[in-house]
Amino acid sequence: MKKLFAEFFGTFWLVFGGCGTALFACGLEKVGVGYVGVSLAFGLTVLTMAYAVGHISGGHFNPAVTLGLVCGGRFKFGLAVPYIVSQVLGGIAAAACLYLIFKGTDVGGFASNGYGEHSPEHYGFTACAITEILLTAFFLIIIH
Repeated sequence: MKKLFAEFFGTFWLVFGGCGTALFACGLEKVGVGYVGVSLAFGLTVLTMAYAVGHISGGHFNPAVTLGLVCGGRFKFGLAVPYIVSQVLGGIAAAACLYLIFKGTDVGGFASNGYGEHSPEHYGFTACAITEILLTAFFLIIIH
């Protein structure tokens, strides 16, 4: 149960810190942190949780990481489902908190992202998929 709570908590912090930074400060013209600041926010939230609870659960904090470790034979398949459920619930809880914070404000498409017209530079699906696959792969190589 400790491991599952660590994954919930770590994923909550990752979504709250990373997405919260993007929502709060990315687009502010004079004081916004921009793309680099959002990237740092995501990286620093993972770093802080790796130090805080990574030793308890392994510090996946992302279903893609858990599945990658399963596919690579570095994590037991039987543990993957509870980990992923904990991570998804942590992400949902963080998104709900951000929603409650932003409720009543005009933030545009709340937490929307994606490809095409939903991408800041209008990148297509293939470009986004390749980026996600490569970055997740290197992330897995680095943390494990």
